Amino acid sequence: MSSNFLNTWEMKILERNSEYLGVSREILMENAGKEVAKALESKFGQNIKVAVVSGLGNNGGDGLVAARYLTRSNEVSVILLGSEVQIKTALAKKAWNRLKNLRHTVTIFQAKSESTLTELENVIRDAAVIVDAIFGTGIKGKIRGLPRKAIEIINKSGRQVVAVDVPSGLNPDTGEVHGIAVKASLTVTFHAAKPGLVKPEAKEYVGELVVADIGIPREAELIAGPGDVLATLKERKPWSKKGDFGKMLVIGSSNLYTGAPALSALAALRTGADIVVVAAPESAAPTIRSFSPNLIVWSLPGETLREEHIEKILGWSIKFDVIVIGPGLGRSEETLETAGNLLEKLEKPLVVDADALHALPLRKNALKEKPSIITPHAGELTALLGEKVPIDLETRIALAKKAAKIYGTVVLLKGHEDVITDGVKHKVNATGNPGMTVGGTGDVLTGIAATLLAHSGNPLYAASSAAFINGLAGDLVFKEKGFHITAYDVVEKIPEAFKEIEKYR
Repeated sequence: MSSNFLNTWEMKILERNSEYLGVSREILMENAGKEVAKALESKFGQNIKVAVVSGLGNNGGDGLVAARYLTRSNEVSVILLGSEVQIKTALAKKAWNRLKNLRHTVTIFQAKSESTLTELENVIRDAAVIVDAIFGTGIKGKIRGLPRKAIEIINKSGRQVVAVDVPSGLNPDTGEVHGIAVKASLTVTFHAAKPGLVKPEAKEYVGELVVADIGIPREAELIAGPGDVLATLKERKPWSKKGDFGKMLVIGSSNLYTGAPALSALAALRTGADIVVVAAPESAAPTIRSFSPNLIVWSLPGETLREEHIEKILGWSIKFDVIVIGPGLGRSEETLETAGNLLEKLEKPLVVDADALHALPLRKNALKEKPSIITPHAGELTALLGEKVPIDLETRIALAKKAAKIYGTVVLLKGHEDVITDGVKHKVNATGNPGMTVGGTGDVLTGIAATLLAHSGNPLYAASSAAFINGLAGDLVFKEKGFHITAYDVVEKIPEAFKEIEKYR
């Protein structure tokens, strides 16, 4: 059980990561309902009349599970706000079907209209304790219709009320009320307190707050997993247009290295970016264009990045959501000086990789006050900190946190287990395999991270999601080709990796 506050977005991540670890959401619902029943009996005793008012989603499912446990020692009635055919989720439907089998120990009503609910008002009023399982954390907009009527009846009943996870109608993140909210005597919230539940103005709705352990493994908070990815992706609505899902500028390449920025750009496109432009020296631009017709390449005079390019790049940057700098740049003195000046002057979210990392030690404040991610391997982090990075995980976490604090950025330390940290929180990613030591997979990671940063605006979760996706794509290649992997193979498996993640939605 977490000791910190977690908002609803973070809780969704944990639930999905928990399922990835083998603790399904069905198990979590079962545990949640059991904990509600236990808390109710602990506070109000047994052998009492209990009325469970259940909505049609998973919060209602939690309430239905609680009702099943409460039948052991209490007289239980359940009022479903709607018809059973309207139950919205498979988990809630399972909970309903299990409860229906208890023909002799629970009385079930389906309130399909406000008039039916009015007729059932005496069931609610006759109970010693009412369980509010109408809405959970996903509520949006003002409450109307049957749910509003139910909340009005509950609030004027004068009975003790136990809210499941959150009082229906109360925003658990802000403490604001969606027009009307249940006034609970006791709120049993799950895994961690939500920030809105402890706001002073929420006290009259929350009542006593109990945080219940429902079996989410601590590991679910520590790992990068499918929950991170699904929370980071931007929803694609029917009327979406070009540019809504990320416009990226990749500053890279030199007369020696042409593949790196192309891999970053192609990975960004496969991840879901709408527009990706590579800004490259004119000596490399034709080669980069030749890799794919999907690549847009803007040329800079000369063979390497130079000081004279800064004003042009700054002008271009205005059109983009995220800037990538580093892949294939080279490390000449002028190139690193130019890269450092760009890092200081660019005012957009940044992903800094490869050669551009070597411009940071002399500019420790360049990334502060702007959303950013750096993606060093152990050798590059050693250069950034001036101390050797070992292979033991705990020390790697500590050094990554140290770098994040020094440079004011999110660090994605690549390795057998990737470490992702903002200097306070950290995550560890375990996808990937030794075949990914091949050159270019880090450039693929950079493109994925940039796209997810454009989608979410959250560097920590964009980085953890990118590490998970990149490694998963590499693992899918490994299944087919063993260790005979190229970076482009990983790019081509990115869509399949996202399909794998969809099963946790």
